[in-house]
Amino acid sequence: MNALAQLGMVSELPSNIQMSSAPSSVDEERKDYFVERDGMKFAGTHLLVDLWEARNLDDPEQIDRTLCEAAVTAGATILHSHFHHFTPNGGVSGVVVLAESHISIHTWPERNFAAVDIFMCGACDPHLAIPVMQRLFQAGRVVVDEQRRGRVA
Repeated sequence: MNALAQLGMVSELPSNIQMSSAPSSVDEERKDYFVERDGMKFAGTHLLVDLWEARNLDDPEQIDRTLCEAAVTAGATILHSHFHHFTPNGGVSGVVVLAESHISIHTWPERNFAAVDIFMCGACDPHLAIPVMQRLFQAGRVVVDEQRRGRVA
């Protein structure tokens, strides 16, 4: 963990948000957590979120807290998070690893831009993460592209 801390910022948040119980049956153990919606079965919803005219793009600790809050609000289980600050006033890149997949971010403070990637499977709703992030980033323009990943034919 010390080596990771030297490269960037490692969050302490996941320790109390782990899944707490083992599956109760063989069927539950084999559940794949694919989603069925609108007559389509798929692995999960993947949002590509572009935040333009954004603020607060250079503080890895604040971004970590916000993305973790966004994950929990969306119904996800946090496993780990890691964020890196490139220079004292530079951008931040990081990821919140979820039992249901991930949220990642790359920021360009000099352009007031952040690219966020939200992929969640199961019963999570990644759309619920966007207003939480918007509170911090206060983007003037938010562009969202949605994909359904792992569509079953």
